[in-house]
Amino acid sequence: MSMNKVILIGNVGKDPEVKYFDSGSAQATFPLATSERGYKLQNGTEVPERTEWHNIVIRKDSVPFVEKYVKKGSQVYVEGKIRYRSYDDATGAKRYVTEILCDKIEFFGSRRSERPAEQPQAPAPAVSNAETFDANSPAADGADDLPF
Repeated sequence: MSMNKVILIGNVGKDPEVKYFDSGSAQATFPLATSERGYKLQNGTEVPERTEWHNIVIRKDSVPFVEKYVKKGSQVYVEGKIRYRSYDDATGAKRYVTEILCDKIEFFGSRRSERPAEQPQAPAPAVSNAETFDANSPAADGADDLPF
């Protein structure tokens, strides 16, 4: 048995790029920054904060949600799989890319700027490739069974 699962919580580095294809499918991509706090060792050595950048790729049903609501600076929770691919650039050099193929994305945190404008009181919607965000659903108006 094997598993390829990635869970990230971080900040969106720039507004998502969305591409629509002739086949009717769509893809959204954006960079996501995750940071580890700096700290001081017992001997006094300072270990600085470290930020990692991840290439997030979203397909299928989550693309319209990402296109409409996810913006630069949004703090998001992402679940997915790590993928490696390579290509030859314009000069013929081999380039390697590491991406997170997103299965689930949702807002993380409670900053007002991250909430959809049409629903300022609603909890941040969770969207996976298996379901789409429906603004008319009971979850969209805050009617859920969460105690907070």
